[in-house]
Amino acid sequence: MNTRTAFLVLLLIVSAAFSVSAQEKKPEPCPDAQSQFEMNQCAGKAYKAADAELNKVYQKLAAMLDEEEKAQLKTVETAWLKYRDANCEFVGDQFKGGSIRPMIYAFCLADMTRNRTAELKNQITDRDQ
Repeated sequence: MNTRTAFLVLLLIVSAAFSVSAQEKKPEPCPDAQSQFEMNQCAGKAYKAADAELNKVYQKLAAMLDEEEKAQLKTVETAWLKYRDANCEFVGDQFKGGSIRPMIYAFCLADMTRNRTAELKNQITDRDQ
């Protein structure tokens, strides 16, 4: 192997290692939970926190809108809530009857709610420009 090839191989290895370490690691959601009950409680708290943040961002966006836009936002949010709840029921029902179901359901609600919050934050940013 010549020097140039060796350098390219080394560069690829370093880049791959950097790329893996640069990826964001998702934190473990309930690192201290010792039982399924505690994990279910933790998931419920995660959802409640996400829902509180969503409500705060929703109110901020609504304050920026005229009456017609507020009515549109309310219609969209009602439809989204129905979709979120139905989707998470579906996701949770993979574990119907199991003690893990409440955790799966609550984490689904939390994840979808955080995603919706990000969407509403983008709406706020777009309107601020």
